[in-house]
Amino acid sequence: MSIVQAIRTVLFYLLLSSSAFVWGTLSLLIAPFLPYRARYRFIAQAWCKFAVWLASWMVGVRYELKGVENIPDQPCVILAKHQSTWETFFLTGYFEPLALVLKRELLFVPFFGWAMALLKPIAINREQPKVALKQIAKQGDECLKKGAWVLIFPEGTRVPTGQIGKFSRGGASLAVNANLPVLPIAHNAGHCWPKNGWAKYPGTIQVVIGPAMYAEGEGARAITELNQRAENWVIQTLRDMGELSADSAPQAVAEAS
Repeated sequence: MSIVQAIRTVLFYLLLSSSAFVWGTLSLLIAPFLPYRARYRFIAQAWCKFAVWLASWMVGVRYELKGVENIPDQPCVILAKHQSTWETFFLTGYFEPLALVLKRELLFVPFFGWAMALLKPIAINREQPKVALKQIAKQGDECLKKGAWVLIFPEGTRVPTGQIGKFSRGGASLAVNANLPVLPIAHNAGHCWPKNGWAKYPGTIQVVIGPAMYAEGEGARAITELNQRAENWVIQTLRDMGELSADSAPQAVAEAS
């Protein structure tokens, strides 16, 4: 990374953290008096769109979106590839309202974390995966019934570029039980915003939204088949993008979703 890019990256982090403080403080003062959808737009959507714009302006991290026509009219379960923080910002800003599955520790972050708590996200304890899966099933179903999208990273953690983690069945199970489809999303954000380190690299992130997929039947077999179909689509799309080799196979990951 060049010296100029390093300076831009430091400035990006300073502006991002400053905006989180300012926006989080405003949200704590204003958002409690807003209805849920307006509260989501004020707290999460506006700031996340700002973060994506700031990344583009300051460090040259841009994006190209394909497959918008595949988005169903009714909110459903989003199963997205996970490589960085960028896709969390982007998807939170793009889909509205969206229930995000996140580590409960994030809600303790001063100001913005406290503001996020006002949106009642699905905050899980990743040290108790079995309890977390039950929580996702219960709260996720409630969110879907209220007309919110539910974002799940089925790999469970950020996986470096060139690799893919095994998809957990929690998202597919949630969709089948709610009689709704899953919406798979593939991207290569890790090239510009790597999993490890603070460096940011200029480039254009490719984001591809796949077709909405419905279960064929009911029960455990239908859940497994739907999950595998979504996983296969993401794998094939990443191969078409040149992100995975032809013999790449899902790997077990260290953390449960």
